[in-house]
Amino acid sequence: MKLREIAYSRSGDKGDVSNICVFAYEESHWETIRREVTAERVREVFGELVKGEITRYELPGTSGLNFVMTQALDGGVSRSLRTDPHGKSYQSLILDMEIPPTA
Repeated sequence: MKLREIAYSRSGDKGDVSNICVFAYEESHWETIRREVTAERVREVFGELVKGEITRYELPGTSGLNFVMTQALDGGVSRSLRTDPHGKSYQSLILDMEIPPTA
């Protein structure tokens, strides 16, 4: 199943750094998200879009994860020639991740 079935996301940017948060719709899905949405899996999804590090932070009080990705916006808003220099579409891309169905 797609991550979007059990979670929603938000994204932001600062320079060449993209920040994406993934939150469970229901607390019962938190452990699945925590287990399946790793920095390594996020790297697979984003591929060459992210050239730097991907750091994952857990936000258990909100049933969420925060990913900080460096060198992720081709230089940032004022330098990038990408059609999405803020990386707002990244929040949709992460939700396209395949995860095992929940019980």
